[in-house]
Parts: sequence; structure tokens; C-alpha cells
Amino acid sequence: MLDTPFDRSDEVAVHAQHDDPDGSPEARPTAADAPAQGSGKRRVWVGTWLVVALGAAWWLLRGAVPVMPQAPVPVVSAAVPLQKQVTEWNEYIGRFEASKSVEVRPQVSGQITQVLFTDGQMVKAGQPLFTIDSRALRAALAQAQAEAAKAGSALALSQNNLARARRLVAEDAVAATEIDRLEAEVRNNAAALAAARALASARAIDVGFTTVRAPISGRISDRRIDAGNLVSGAGGAAATLLTTINAVDPVYFVFTGSEALYLKARREGLGNGTPVEIRLQDESDYRWHGALDFTDNGLDAASGTIRARAVVRNGEAFLAPGLFGRMRLANGSPRTTLLVPDTAVTTDQTRKQLLVVGPDGTVAARTIELGPLVGGLRVIEQGLKPSDRVIIKGVQMAVPGQKVRAEPGRIAPDAPGAAPAADSPAPPVSRAAAATFAN
Repeated sequence: MLDTPFDRSDEVAVHAQHDDPDGSPEARPTAADAPAQGSGKRRVWVGTWLVVALGAAWWLLRGAVPVMPQAPVPVVSAAVPLQKQVTEWNEYIGRFEASKSVEVRPQVSGQITQVLFTDGQMVKAGQPLFTIDSRALRAALAQAQAEAAKAGSALALSQNNLARARRLVAEDAVAATEIDRLEAEVRNNAAALAAARALASARAIDVGFTTVRAPISGRISDRRIDAGNLVSGAGGAAATLLTTINAVDPVYFVFTGSEALYLKARREGLGNGTPVEIRLQDESDYRWHGALDFTDNGLDAASGTIRARAVVRNGEAFLAPGLFGRMRLANGSPRTTLLVPDTAVTTDQTRKQLLVVGPDGTVAARTIELGPLVGGLRVIEQGLKPSDRVIIKGVQMAVPGQKVRAEPGRIAPDAPGAAPAADSPAPPVSRAAAATFAN
């Protein structure tokens, strides 16, 4: 067996009895009594600690949870949606084109003697631009005029001969066949005179073509030929290109629209004469105004779009062909809409939502359909009531189904010209591409 302190104390007591002749334990006090008393105290302390440990384990294992302090109620700002009339627009992208564009080419051949314009200037119809050496053409004109005079003299002689012959017919001095011959000669000479005069007119026109004039008014390009060069007056595109002229007042804005927008515009009665507004790439407002004047007679089968055009006044010639622009076309008459801050819109997967506060402070989610952005506010097409209190600040602290403390807020559009926030979301637009407040 194991040798424990308790066993050793018992053995000491037995030996003590054997050593005492009288067999009485009180006959001699022994040193083993002190260890026996110490071991008894240790057993009391060990038992006490075991009881305390078992009690603590039972208290922990019985599932008691400490009471946590309650979180404060979130504070948010809420306001009813703003109701205003807005005009919705469909936006298109296009470029400006000249209402007329002409390539200036000579109609006669020769040497350029003068250039009578400055590159890029505004010119008027009929203004001289180039001169071509006309000496050879003037000589041809003089020759044609001489031929016409010769034909005129021959006609006069034949007419006199015919008159004399007719006077002798009454005296039977001239045969009838002679009269017929003289009449035919008069007709031939008259035809020769007409041909000579036509040739003289053609030579005169060629002399006039030696001064090349502007066929239309507009802005002229740079000269492609300098003085001293020979140019060809062959017909069509074979003739030498001298310069080009673009008519810039008015100008055209050419754009393409989708099949859906085309059908929508036709059903709403939009056609030629419908007002449009245009802004340039570096402009924030639509300062250029015009009207539709042409829609193509068919859609492009490859792209599913149709080409259209608006005419825009350009009295100061500021707009140049090729400029990029954005055009908007009114989509019906103004209508009353509900507007909320764009930052109040949240996203739940593919759905757009707004958080509203009930009368008891409970937060609820409204699934909505978005419209265009107007003055920093988002048009809500469906899913929101005019009496709903929309959370406009503290959206991140509100959770549907929980309570919040809603403080009154205010919804107002941005000031005109204010820049949009850089981190503002851009949800997809469901209807019109843009809108403005109705006047």
C-alpha cells in the first residue's frame, strides 16, 4: 500500500503502545499527536474549496446570461417628398452640320492670276474668289463675234435677193424654182447667224468664268491653289478643287434615335417644328434653340435607329460643322411628381428602395421605380405616397422593422448651377433621360 502521512501517524501510535509497559496511551505524550491535528485542518480547507468550486461551476453551467445595457434609439431626419411639376426630356447625341456645303471648282482651264479672299473669312454669294488668265478666251470670243457678223451679212444679202426676185415674179421674169432657192438660202443664213451668235455667247460665258465667284454665302476654307498654278476646268470632279464653302446660318444638328423613342415620339404627335434645346460639350445649360425639320423615311436595319435633323439659328457663326452636342426633346407636357434626395435611395440587390418612418417610429422599406434627376432630387415614379415620411439623413443607421427617433427635415432642390456631388449614386433611369422643373 501507499505510504501516506495518515498511515505513518497510525504506526507511530502502535509503536508507542508497545513501548508503554502499562499499555496506556496517556502514560507518555508522543510527538505524533501534532501531525495528526495538522492533517485534519488541511482536510477541512480542501473540502471548503471543493464546495465553493462546485457551486461556482453549477452557477455558470445553468445558463445564466449577464444583462447587457440597451442600445440607444437611432436618430434620423425624415421629410415628406417634395411635389413639383417637371418637364421630362428625351436626350440625343449628335453633331452639327452645315446647311449647305459647296466645293469651288473652275469651269474653264487656265492659270490662276489672283486669289481675292482671306482663308477662313465669311463670304457672300457672288463675291469674286479667284481670277484666271482670260486672254485666250477673250480672243476666242472676238472670233465668235466676227463669225456672227459674217453670218449676219450673208443673211442680209440673201434677204435682199429674195425681195428683188419676188418683184419680178409678176412680170414672169423669174421662175418659181428660183424663188424657192432664194427662200431656202435666207433660211440657211438665218440659221448660220443664230449658231454664230450662240457661239459668241458661249465664248462670253467662258470669259465670265475666268472670275471664280462664291456660289453661296458662308465661311470659306483655305485656298488649295495659289496664284500662278494651272487649273483644269474639266467637268465634274475632274476639275481642280480650289476651296470649299460652308453655310453656317442656319446650321443643322443631325442625330439618331432608337426605334422605341421614334415610336414614342410619333404616338405623342412630335414631328417637324417641334422645339429642341441643345448644349455643347463645355456647357451646362441648353442655350441653343431650334426645331425639328427632317426625319428619315426609314430605320437602319443594322442598328435599329433612325436619322433625324434639327435646324438651329447661328447668326454669330459660333457653331461650326462637326461640333459635338447633346439635344433634348420635350417628352409631353409638364406633370406633378414626387421628388426625394438622390442620397436617400438604397439598393437591395436589383431593387431600389426608400426607408420610411411610420407613426410609431418603426422603419419600413418601400420598393420604388426611379425617374430622372432634377435639381439634385430624384423623381419617384412608383412606390411612394405623398404622405410618406422618407428618411433623408441617417439612412445607414435605420434598419427595417426597428424603431428610430425621426426629427423633421426638409427637401429642397439644389441651387441653379450647383455641381452634383462626386460620390452621388447614378441609378438607371426608367423613363425620360432628363427633366427640368416646369416654369
